[in-house]
Amino acid sequence: MSQLSFRLSDYDYNLPKEKIAQTPCKNRSESKLLHLNRRSESIFHHQFKDIAALLKRDDLLVINDIKVVPARLLGKKETGGKVEVLIVDYAAGMKNLKETGFFKCDCLVKASKNPKKGTKLFLGDEGEAKIETSVEAVKGFISEIKFLNGDKFLSFLKRFGKIPLPPYIKRDDLSSSKSDREDYQTVYASKEGAVAAPTAGLHFTKALMDDLEKKGIEFTKITLHVGYGTFVPVRVDDIREHQIHSEYFSLSRENADKINRAKRQNRRVVAVGTTSVRTLEFLSDKNGIVIPKAGMCDLFIYPGYTFKCVDAMITNFHLPESTLLMLVSAFYTREKILNAYQKAIKKEYRFFSYGDAMLIE
Repeated sequence: MSQLSFRLSDYDYNLPKEKIAQTPCKNRSESKLLHLNRRSESIFHHQFKDIAALLKRDDLLVINDIKVVPARLLGKKETGGKVEVLIVDYAAGMKNLKETGFFKCDCLVKASKNPKKGTKLFLGDEGEAKIETSVEAVKGFISEIKFLNGDKFLSFLKRFGKIPLPPYIKRDDLSSSKSDREDYQTVYASKEGAVAAPTAGLHFTKALMDDLEKKGIEFTKITLHVGYGTFVPVRVDDIREHQIHSEYFSLSRENADKINRAKRQNRRVVAVGTTSVRTLEFLSDKNGIVIPKAGMCDLFIYPGYTFKCVDAMITNFHLPESTLLMLVSAFYTREKILNAYQKAIKKEYRFFSYGDAMLIE
């Protein structure tokens, strides 16, 4: 039986930099797929499009239909110094826009010198914003910013905003981000609000989804606003002391009914991505029955957690010492996951957001 470990260093592994995918697979469904079978403790290697043969005929796939917004804005301070703003709470900004006419929310601000409260920022060609409050952070700082475009803000964001790629994907800020605007979205993304993609879903094509449905596999949707907090490193030696980020979610009654029907029929609930896993488990009772609801999810899953709803998951390969690596280690074991990662490295798998996938069942 696996020993539970809560030491951060036990979730570290060595990954050569060249294994970090900088661009997606040319054909999404032709990315690699590592299949982990927990019952037989076996490992198999496939292409993602083979998943139609690997899943069971009556499986229910739960997908996160969130859409990434171009939440990264470049501009200048009043003094002329360069500034970069990353919107980190789009849901709060939309709520304030509806209630007050202004998009106002927490943002991550990067500048040579942290701008003070009251500072005006000039973004894009026509954007203006004002620092309302600020809190020091490890890199840059978190600030509540009021954008002064009013009702024009959303169209301004679409024109001038950049897709907020993860920090390990390197791009020239002067280059076009048109391809990333398409590549860093799932084909089923529909509800705007994320500042990071639910990357396990990036491997699906519409044709593959059609093939799965023809086999009898059903899809249902949840919505989780994936936030920048997903990239925030754990900075405590005992992972149980880590304060995980909160993210806005919603699950409709129709989709909750589909999930609960599958559980009652002893069909497998297969979560596509760790965002789906967290939301499903957050909403589940001890029997895996979920309730339709909207709110904030702050569930931190690490080894020792007992899964109630999720029977299998599709996920990408995660960063060393990350909360997502801890989540998949809770679903199998830390040792088995890290062993699979080492085999993936030897087999030339590509890692992280634009990388390859795993099926754990």
